[in-house]
Amino acid sequence: MIDDQPLTIVLDGQTAQLGLDSPEPLVRSVLISLFTWRRANPDDPLPADARQGWWGDSYPVEPNDRIGSRLWLLARSKLTEDTVRRAREYAEEALAWLVQDGVAARVSVQAERRGIDALALTCQIYRLDGRLAADVRFTNAWGFLNAV
Repeated sequence: MIDDQPLTIVLDGQTAQLGLDSPEPLVRSVLISLFTWRRANPDDPLPADARQGWWGDSYPVEPNDRIGSRLWLLARSKLTEDTVRRAREYAEEALAWLVQDGVAARVSVQAERRGIDALALTCQIYRLDGRLAADVRFTNAWGFLNAV
C-alpha cells in the first residue's frame, strides 16, 4: 500500500522519513503535483475510457494552468524503458510550475527502472540561490500508480 512505502526527503541537508501527511509545504506540493491526476491530453492513449483530471482545471485562473500529473496514464502499461522515459517527462511536466511560479530555480527529475516491477523517481528542487532545497525520492512510484 502507499503508506507502507518509505519516502525519504532531504531538506537543508537533513534526511527524514516522511509519510503522505508531511507538514513540509514543499513536500506536499511535490506529492500533490505528482499524484493528483491531471486531465489527459487529447492525443494521450487512455488506459480506460475517461480522461480523468480535476474539474477545476476546466476553469483556470491562469490560462493553461493545471494541477497534477499524467503519471496515472502509465498505470496499465508494461514497465519498459519507454514507460520510464514517459514517467520522467510526466513528472517534469507536473513540477514545472515550481519554476514558472518562482518557487524554485530549477527542478531535476530522474526515473529509473528497478527490476521487473519497480520504478524509482527522484525529484530535486533547487532554491533561487541554486542550493538544493528538497530531494524527494520514491523508491517505487510504480507501486503508487498501480495500488489497488
